[in-house]
Amino acid sequence: MSGIKQASIAKFKNKEAIVGIVGLGYVGLPLMLRYNAIGFRVLGIDIDEAKVLKLNNGQSYIEHIPCEKIADACQSGFEATTDFRRVSECDALILCVPTPLNKYREPDMSFVIDTTNALKPYLRAGQVVSLESTTYPGTTEEELLPRVQEGGLVVGESIFLVYSPEREDPGNPNFETRTIPKVIGGHTPACLEVGVALYEQAIDQVVSVSSTKAAEMTKLLENIHRAVNIGLVNEMKIVADRMGIDIFEVVDAAATKPFGFTAYYPGPGLGGHCIPIDPFYLTWKAREYGLHTRFIELSGEVNQAMPEYVLSKLMDGLNDSGKALKGSKVLVLGIAYKKNVDDMRESPSVEIMELIEAKGGVAAYSDPHVPVFPEMREHHFKLTSEALTADNLASFDAVVLATDHDKFDYELINQHSKLIIDSRGKYRTPAAHIIKA
Repeated sequence: MSGIKQASIAKFKNKEAIVGIVGLGYVGLPLMLRYNAIGFRVLGIDIDEAKVLKLNNGQSYIEHIPCEKIADACQSGFEATTDFRRVSECDALILCVPTPLNKYREPDMSFVIDTTNALKPYLRAGQVVSLESTTYPGTTEEELLPRVQEGGLVVGESIFLVYSPEREDPGNPNFETRTIPKVIGGHTPACLEVGVALYEQAIDQVVSVSSTKAAEMTKLLENIHRAVNIGLVNEMKIVADRMGIDIFEVVDAAATKPFGFTAYYPGPGLGGHCIPIDPFYLTWKAREYGLHTRFIELSGEVNQAMPEYVLSKLMDGLNDSGKALKGSKVLVLGIAYKKNVDDMRESPSVEIMELIEAKGGVAAYSDPHVPVFPEMREHHFKLTSEALTADNLASFDAVVLATDHDKFDYELINQHSKLIIDSRGKYRTPAAHIIKA
């Protein structure tokens, strides 16, 4: 059976393999572009017909991925499809599908399970299946392994199974898919060998670990590290504010220490697909082992309370001007979850908008990266981005700086806003109309 393994490895090394990427979003698309750029034929598979149509027409639906790159990929062999029967053409199947939480903050594995079930009838000997979606330790073994083997294929002999967590940082100009080291764990040593052959073509540094579980846990540790430290600095922000201390000044000063300190900055809450969600995957799985993950849950509580904290600062600011939040017009600046991107997943800005409206305020937004408020699973606003002009800013009772995009004109905002609630520390000089949140 080692002949199948060797043949698979040779296909990747010679770039004769067809790479199938299942799920063409913020993770799948950059990966597609990377494999395409180095000469692999890439087949993109997605259930969203509109996405597939756009890609095949050379169009992008992610702001930081230009249309030209998609068009070039189409010219050099990339193709997108909704037809899962074409899975059998692929030598590698890389799964980049969502893993959200349900309303009980438990893992929703439906996308991973449904996708694996859709692949199942078309799997064949010699393929490598790689899950990249962030999840709890044990997912690859418990959910993918039995399904992959259902048709008689044997993992580690005739088909290969690995877990290699995505590490994308949209909007970060210092890193790209190629330069971010890639962690990978195989179900067997043979699986790992084939998985490394797949990824080492495209990624500068591949980091092998002993199992799929270790790789799954690695991704969770990375994200829990961020969540806990952001929770800590958000809590410190509240203490510093009561004491009349600028937490951003303090973090900047602490960051001059050349060892033992990593700077994390506070904000209006956690956003993005990873940091607000992934820690709860471990919390949920740990319960199976009778363990209570107190650090994770505490940081989650602190971070989830931040939009309410921003709202309280807004209400205090309006109150000082003799106004109630009810009936006040409030402009939220930035509704993407982080600066300089168009990704709105789990954005605290949207929660702040909902809290404003729940108290009777009138919420509007301005975001150069999100011209029209998109359809979302849980949030519904029929709004378009407000133009940032002197007159328009002056027409609002307050503005809340929620996401500090570089494209904002902060001087203009400062000059013409009646009240600014600054949750990002952009305005360091104290002023009567600026409240730190």
